Amino acid sequence: MNIVFKALNDATRREILELLRDRDMTAGEIADQFNMTKPSISHHLDLLKQADLVIANKEGQFIHYSINTTVMDEMLKWIMQFKSKK
Repeated sequence: MNIVFKALNDATRREILELLRDRDMTAGEIADQFNMTKPSISHHLDLLKQADLVIANKEGQFIHYSINTTVMDEMLKWIMQFKSKK
């Protein structure tokens, strides 16, 4: 779970997840939303993949990224265990 929190500790990676909340996107579509180099975006996407927060599916010459909701569900379940009972 540490790698998940490390991945979420960056504003750019959180913004990428917010973009993917609405729809799957290619790396190029994601990069177009930021004022940084494509290799930098690629690095952020790689860290999100390592944390299993995104899934990458290659279709032809493009890679489409989507949110891995399973990891998000597990993380929320873990966080909710700390909610105090009243």
